[in-house]
Amino acid sequence: MRKISLRHLRCFLAIAETGSFTLAAARLFHTQSSLTATIQQFEEAIGMKLFDRTTRRVMLTDDAERFKVVAERILRDFDNAIGDLRAVAQSQRGHVRIAAAPSMIVHVLAPALARFRRAYPQITISVRDGGSDKIERSVLDGEVDFGISSRLNNYSELDYVPMLTDPFGVVFPRDHPLARTAGPVAWSELKSYECIVLTKDTGIGALLDSYPELGLRDGLELHDHASSTTALYAMLGLGGKVSVLPALAARAAPLAEFRFRELSAPRLSREICLITRHLRSFSVNTQRILSVLMATLKEIDLNGAEVILNEQWSGDETEAPADCRFDVSQLVES
Repeated sequence: MRKISLRHLRCFLAIAETGSFTLAAARLFHTQSSLTATIQQFEEAIGMKLFDRTTRRVMLTDDAERFKVVAERILRDFDNAIGDLRAVAQSQRGHVRIAAAPSMIVHVLAPALARFRRAYPQITISVRDGGSDKIERSVLDGEVDFGISSRLNNYSELDYVPMLTDPFGVVFPRDHPLARTAGPVAWSELKSYECIVLTKDTGIGALLDSYPELGLRDGLELHDHASSTTALYAMLGLGGKVSVLPALAARAAPLAEFRFRELSAPRLSREICLITRHLRSFSVNTQRILSVLMATLKEIDLNGAEVILNEQWSGDETEAPADCRFDVSQLVES
């Protein structure tokens, strides 16, 4: 029986995406006859027809349509793993790519990166901000080495390692009635004030939406809405209204100019995670920056947030956690 290689998968996906043997052959820089022979070998090896051919277009069979998702994941995982190996080969030099929520960049990444840069000035770094959905997708697609955010989509292909919990509170202008006193505010008290609500396509909004008993979503159509903390800052600046945010988000610029009081009864927190691709080994440089990041977390003032580090991150900076190693020896490009 002929072995199935990554070449078979790449040819299969090229045809599936273009709907044409001619276009797929051009994309792969193959002759059409070579591509046809490869697909025939693939179909013979698995004992199944993959495409229905018409005079105008090539269509996937139902079984092939289901397999397409698997093939895409296999190739993405393989290409990402090879990228990791190449990063390791660069040793002391290289580039680390990070995606993080804006509040995490301000409070956590900034001091960690300053410390890392002093130790490894030759390693370049890219940092991109965004909401939870964007960060998770960036990690999933291999666009960044890791992300720091709350869990939103909970992708099975990603690992979420809890780093810290960040308590929710109410944010309000300095001349608001809530500014006259201090201390925690009960969730029930918010019913007395007009509230600006973050949309549920944000990590914060999605978490709050999962607690209907808090009453924050009651009469939702009567509330103002914001799709990001940047938009929320502009709307709070109009005066008279309040919003609900985790402490670190509320105390990051530009929102830090407003007042913040923690919410109680119940005390609710969001969980911030280190997000990585499942079963992936880290490059040497990524291991180093993660080690510095975790050490920094234990030392800095997090304005009410609480660190919940996993013990697997307390070891030597050049040692990857065992459950994050990936054996690529079973996959070959041919």
